[in-house]
Amino acid sequence: MSDLAGKVALITGAKGGLGSFATKAFLEAGASVAGVSRSIAASDFDHPRFAAIPAELSSAKAAETALDKTVSQFGRIDAVVHLMGGWTGGSRLEDTDEATFERMLDMNLWSTFFVMRAAATRMRAQRSGRLLAIGSTAALEPQPKGGAYSVSKAALVALMRSFASELRDAGVTANVLLPATMDTPQNRAAMPGADPSRWVPPLQVADLLVFLASDAASAISGAAIPIFGAEL
Repeated sequence: MSDLAGKVALITGAKGGLGSFATKAFLEAGASVAGVSRSIAASDFDHPRFAAIPAELSSAKAAETALDKTVSQFGRIDAVVHLMGGWTGGSRLEDTDEATFERMLDMNLWSTFFVMRAAATRMRAQRSGRLLAIGSTAALEPQPKGGAYSVSKAALVALMRSFASELRDAGVTANVLLPATMDTPQNRAAMPGADPSRWVPPLQVADLLVFLASDAASAISGAAIPIFGAEL
């Protein structure tokens, strides 16, 4: 386990399928964690270094407020781990309406831009930081009837690599993980006929996020790391 003692991380989607694993992994590594979710409470993670920030990151103001609360609580912010997102599919692109396409961009791209932009400003000033986001292998290998989702995740990769390029001289790294289907309770419920043994274990994704947030990963930036599990 990488050492995050003394570090402060803001984790969005902190009580979700991956978020629960990530939040626990960061706390176990020694970090203080500000957990963001629409409905989150301190009791969700009973730990002295955990603070709950109920919020939706659907606007620039909401993202700024979440980061301000984190800094107010812990004094600084060393890593932003953005796990919020969503999936909508079932239609070919030619049959996809504007509302669905916009929803995918809102959930998977705009929310990332808002929180990473707010974090980048603060991290540039302190000359250190880690920006981490979760994409999908769909950004690399779009699947039929999932085009809007794939486009939003591909744009997310470009966004994070752009942050990496612009922040390379400020001591700030930016990376994105691209997992295939993860073995979460939500995915098991949504796909009861699938074989979850072929899916990506969320704990492994969480551990990789911890490493990328650590000082040991200071040379890794601009990476888009696919995690296929047994689906390759």
